[in-house]
Amino acid sequence: MAISTINPATGETLKTFTALTDSEIETKLELSQQASEKWRKTPINKRAEVMIAAAAMLEQNKAQYAQLMTLEMGKPIKGAISEVEKCALVCRYYAENAAKFLADVPVATDASASFIRYQPMGAILAVMPWNFPFWQVFRFAAPALMAGNVGLLKHASNVPQCALAIEEIFTKAGFSTGVFQTLLVGADKVSDLINSDRISAATLTGSEVAGASLAAAAGKQIKKVVLELGGSDPFIVLGSADLEAAVTTAVTARMLNNGQSCIAAKRFIVVEEIAEQFQQKLVEKFAALKVGDPMQPDTDLGPLATPNILKDLDYQVSQAVKDGAKVLIGGQRLERPGNYYPATILTDIPPESPTAKEEFFGPVALLFKVANIDEAIKLANDTPFGLGASGWTNNKAQSDRLIDEIEAGAVFINSMVKSDPRMPFGGIKKSGYGRELGRAGIHEFVNIKTVWVK
Repeated sequence: MAISTINPATGETLKTFTALTDSEIETKLELSQQASEKWRKTPINKRAEVMIAAAAMLEQNKAQYAQLMTLEMGKPIKGAISEVEKCALVCRYYAENAAKFLADVPVATDASASFIRYQPMGAILAVMPWNFPFWQVFRFAAPALMAGNVGLLKHASNVPQCALAIEEIFTKAGFSTGVFQTLLVGADKVSDLINSDRISAATLTGSEVAGASLAAAAGKQIKKVVLELGGSDPFIVLGSADLEAAVTTAVTARMLNNGQSCIAAKRFIVVEEIAEQFQQKLVEKFAALKVGDPMQPDTDLGPLATPNILKDLDYQVSQAVKDGAKVLIGGQRLERPGNYYPATILTDIPPESPTAKEEFFGPVALLFKVANIDEAIKLANDTPFGLGASGWTNNKAQSDRLIDEIEAGAVFINSMVKSDPRMPFGGIKKSGYGRELGRAGIHEFVNIKTVWVK
């Protein structure tokens, strides 16, 4: 895939970039190693100062960065602005809390002194996706850099200007030269990068295929990897739920980022006693969504990021219908310039259809009706993914069951699944392993050193 900015709303190629040569990559790796030796010794209060400066830059220039995201990958501008604000939040969170998270932890033993010390690993390679082109990077970079590591970003090839802007933010905020660098390279260079002795570990957010490839390459080098992959998150609505709140949140949870989110609600599992009401309300709200120019503040649904994503989604829907699914609204790509697909709801999907378990990466909701909570939990877990789940009930016993029995890295009750800098984020099964954010996130890329003094 060429490294270029292609406006997904028009299909116009706006800017192209030349990938780094092997020699240029080598220079950046060497610079990263030199920066690592200095940065790890930088006092944590000094790291915090420049991280807060980065947060201030994000806040001051949020409109500019939001427009860049929308231009490159098509997210509605109001969502892009929120994304920049969240990046500032995660920078401030780790600037304020990293010292506490990384402080020595005393442990009582038969030694005169024994404790746990957290130390940086070195250069961390981040292979990041296009769907949240700023947030995905900052949620890795803020804890990693505050821990004393340095970062090398291999961003998706359709958001090169976002990648360069992020490097510029860290540079202008006062981070030492080489502490954070963007590598404009294709996916074919990832294996070579992970093989380099200058790379200590890696993190990837992306597809199952990409994650498996990186994990295999890292495994050969015995290097630590954190993977945040796909999801087919269930949104379970039980009889005691606040139906209006559930439906309203369902629309937001499915349509976030034009439906292109790993933690978007994708499978709506509703008990039969309220299924017809839920279905009717959901169709009405989907029909009211405004499709259009993502730069306009009143647009609810913009274009998908690339023509291939549009093609794949259209194929999945057609296959589901071929297998017996019923289309309640939408179901066919829009005849207009750009990568537009309408808000779509599929129901009556046969359990044996592959599409009943696949991830739909776009504005398509799969609606399932079940008899009771037992069937809801069974269906929710009947997927190779395990990222997040949303459950709706005002019955304490039911919420306790959902929390205990749903197989996922996160369960939200009466709310949509979302990431929060204060809480660990990640999945199980084929949704990946390891955690980002919270205290756990900063501990992923440190040497947890045992110290024992006689």
